[in-house]
Amino acid sequence: MVSVQESEYWKWPEQIWVDESKNWKDAEVISCGIDLGSVSTQAVIMLDGELYAYANMRTGTGSVASAERALNAVLKKIEVTTGEPISRENIHYIVATGYGRVSVPFANKSITEIACHGRGAVYIYGDTVRTVLDMGGQDLKAIKVDSKGKVVNFLMNDKCAAGTGRGIEVVCDLLAVPITEAGELSLKVDEEPEPVSTTCVVFAKSEILGLIRKGWSKEKILAAFFNAVASRVVELLERVGVEPDFAITGGISKNIGVVKRIEDKLGIKALKPKEGLDPQLAGAIGAALFARALYLKEQKKK
Repeated sequence: MVSVQESEYWKWPEQIWVDESKNWKDAEVISCGIDLGSVSTQAVIMLDGELYAYANMRTGTGSVASAERALNAVLKKIEVTTGEPISRENIHYIVATGYGRVSVPFANKSITEIACHGRGAVYIYGDTVRTVLDMGGQDLKAIKVDSKGKVVNFLMNDKCAAGTGRGIEVVCDLLAVPITEAGELSLKVDEEPEPVSTTCVVFAKSEILGLIRKGWSKEKILAAFFNAVASRVVELLERVGVEPDFAITGGISKNIGVVKRIEDKLGIKALKPKEGLDPQLAGAIGAALFARALYLKEQKKK
């Protein structure tokens, strides 16, 4: 019998990273992308269009504070790692994207997450990407792109948190399963169960409580929920049309239980990211690439 307990099983580990082989003082253009989402916030620093440093943090209660916290964290990490103090003034251009992009007062410009995820996906997966699935905290996006990451078509579902990162967080908390382990655990079933009847967080929560009372294991419940999530995602993808190569961005890209079920239903394997690149950074990387391009465009006008 599954026991239900109160805990923060939904929490995933925050990350801050710097490429110690690079020196920011050698760069001609230092650009920054801030992806302020409903669940997570990423700050990326790029040197001449190459990833240099990032912070991947949980979004707090205040949008501005979350963006400030992520950027300050990555700047502090650079200073501690290199011994070279760096400030916001050293950054040539900042682009904000994501759910809270208009709430970032220190950004030079805000750009939609659809455009940023398209460009970021090509950086992370390569220029053969043509279909991008962004699975965010509160919405799903199916995006068609060209070889440069320019968006040619997209569909979005943002009516509720069903099938999104927030929905998975709620289920993990309900089952007392760490979110980082849920995907693997869901694959440890002898037979794939029927999907839960809804991925709506409110109704799925009630349904899952019913399955707990029936004596279903955590593995089986997670498999049923992720099966439903995958079905919902595939419906969106098929509406926009899936053209290989196919890639997934956003935090749910790390959930092998969801990813494998999407692949099985589509009959297409998702691309693997280039070594050392986290698909959850796609929006912020795309924003930083836009920031560099916009800065260079401004300089040409002078």
